[in-house]
Amino acid sequence: MATTVYLVRHGSVVGAEARRFIGHLDVPLSPLGERQMAAVARRMAGVSLDAVYASDLARTRRSAEILAAPHGLDIVAVPELREFAMGRWEGLTAEQIRELDGAAFAAWMADVAGYQFPEGESLSQLTRRAWPAFERIVDAHPDRSIAVVAHGGTNRMILCRVLGLENQRLLALGQDYGCLSVLSRSGNRWTLSALNDDHGEGG
Repeated sequence: MATTVYLVRHGSVVGAEARRFIGHLDVPLSPLGERQMAAVARRMAGVSLDAVYASDLARTRRSAEILAAPHGLDIVAVPELREFAMGRWEGLTAEQIRELDGAAFAAWMADVAGYQFPEGESLSQLTRRAWPAFERIVDAHPDRSIAVVAHGGTNRMILCRVLGLENQRLLALGQDYGCLSVLSRSGNRWTLSALNDDHGEGG
């Protein structure tokens, strides 16, 4: 027997086309994001879910509500599952950040795993708050199936941990809007059966 985790990234957000660093900004899903999550919900309608968890930000809570509705489940908001806090970069595009502080942007690109966002978090800080919360969620549902709806950075960290990958591989793991990854834990052993799967619904 194993615990299965359906790890979902929230749907696309208002303003996503500008490719801004969002972090802890509380932006809503866009109409595309609503459609993406409706597609995920249809795909998962036949799964017997024990619970649905989400970050407490609006984009993840709404995504989780859409996913949970066919199962008659209330969502459980977990603030520790939030995205990186990106500090002074939140709300800015990559081009704007390069103009404001090209050296800092270059430092981030050179060491994504080790860099701390100005007045924000590093990957190690994100891991210290989000990984224990994720483990508690999994431990609470032995041999059942659950959904966890979180963010690109948070999901990538979780995937690196369960796959035993070095942190430098963080951005190599795709996490498109509205994507689904499927993880199973049996004892202390994790297996991955789907990664960044959107079945053409990613937008």
